[in-house]
Amino acid sequence: MSVPDTGTAVGTLKFRNPLLLASGILGESAASMVRVYNSGAAGVVTKSIGSESRPGYRNPTVFEFGSGMLNAMGLPNPGIVDFGEVVRKTRASGVPTIASIFGSSPAEFAALAASMQEYGADAVELNLSCPHVEGFGAEIGSTPAMVGEVVKTVRDSVSLPIWAKMTPNVSDVAALAGAAEDAGADAIVAINTVKGMAISAKLRMPVLSHSVGGMSGRAVKYVGLRSVYEISGRCGLPVVGVGGISCGEDVAEYLMAGASAVQVGTAVSEGGPGVFGRIAGELSSFMSSEGFSSIREMVGIARR
Repeated sequence: MSVPDTGTAVGTLKFRNPLLLASGILGESAASMVRVYNSGAAGVVTKSIGSESRPGYRNPTVFEFGSGMLNAMGLPNPGIVDFGEVVRKTRASGVPTIASIFGSSPAEFAALAASMQEYGADAVELNLSCPHVEGFGAEIGSTPAMVGEVVKTVRDSVSLPIWAKMTPNVSDVAALAGAAEDAGADAIVAINTVKGMAISAKLRMPVLSHSVGGMSGRAVKYVGLRSVYEISGRCGLPVVGVGGISCGEDVAEYLMAGASAVQVGTAVSEGGPGVFGRIAGELSSFMSSEGFSSIREMVGIARR
């Protein structure tokens, strides 16, 4: 039996397999992102970068539980000026690099995207969905009107592909994706973390210093699958699925729901960069056993 073709494309960007590093995990240094790529990922999404450096929230910022984790990091980052050398080094190493950015206004997103284009990023991912920082993320991306305004302003400012990352913490995530499509986005990323919190009964207080955080990991896979399914049914753009992916069959499920590629985050924090090689091997074995010769054959098959 021939080896399946696991290559895929998200718009004009082609990848050797459908596995990308999600933003927020090992995405702050060129060395770590090159390591992830050499471990089997097809590309990387950087840490979300803003206009100025941010220290983030004080500890504790992470709470792990049986099927995932909660985090409220506070978008710590070095700022756009100091991040240019990171993107340049990552691209010079041949790693497909999607630059994640966050801002408090359409103009700020556009300025950040222009800088990332200058640095050589292959695409820009608009973080319209962080659930725990006031004035950024989901507060910017929770209405179709604002999503559309941000995407259009960025589209008017840069030529590189625009990926819009959606929040699941709304009643109609597909409507947000539709607004991004109408405004000129090239792909939709779904989903960011699900808003949640943990409380210590003995201490009688929230576990995280910020109280509310974003839930990720296996616990949110079915929210992610539902979001991808709904978005791919309404929009004509490629969808990148995120949430709870830890094995080859998880990837297959996202592809069948309508995703063209996926991002892996919490599984990397738990198992290290080697999870990419393992998941890629499991996906290839699944495809062989089920008679799929290419990724394209799987995309959206659950709704046919």
